[in-house]
Amino acid sequence: MTRIISGSFRGKQIRAPRNLPVRPTTDFAKESLFNILNNHYYFDEIKVLDLFAGTGNVSYEFASRGCPDVTCVDKNPACLRFIRKTFEQLQYQTYSAVQSDCLEYLKREFAEYDLIFTDPPYDFEAYESLVERVFLNHLLKEEGMLIIEHQARVKLNELPHFQKFRKYGNVGFSFFAAEETE
Repeated sequence: MTRIISGSFRGKQIRAPRNLPVRPTTDFAKESLFNILNNHYYFDEIKVLDLFAGTGNVSYEFASRGCPDVTCVDKNPACLRFIRKTFEQLQYQTYSAVQSDCLEYLKREFAEYDLIFTDPPYDFEAYESLVERVFLNHLLKEEGMLIIEHQARVKLNELPHFQKFRKYGNVGFSFFAAEETE
């Protein structure tokens, strides 16, 4: 079980079915991530893509903070049913839930986003392809950011467009941008 940390849905408990093949971002890591993002974005003005969305945990945080456009992508139909049901319960209307392999989705996506958040499975090995596809297809707006959640011991600092790394317990966030963000 996780909770929505801030915004209009603050305190709402999210109880995903136990049979979903997910590893939701911990509340500690999520709160730390959003403390960073608060310094870079006005959430009510950004367009967000959540890849490997799982339970939608991070998407609900964006929605709760007033984000007007959230797209969730996951290949598991049960995850997408849960995301749709939860957004319906929250009465949040401006989202899309897309069933697709995330790397395949990036091959055919050409919309621009302010922020792309990805939380692939911890055994994921195609980080370089993920970063490459985001930047080759110009999926980030001028001051946009790609964030990859991964095990803290995984190092992604050699990948193109890498900006910074933050560690919260066993969770790591690597930040990528076309331009210098700090």
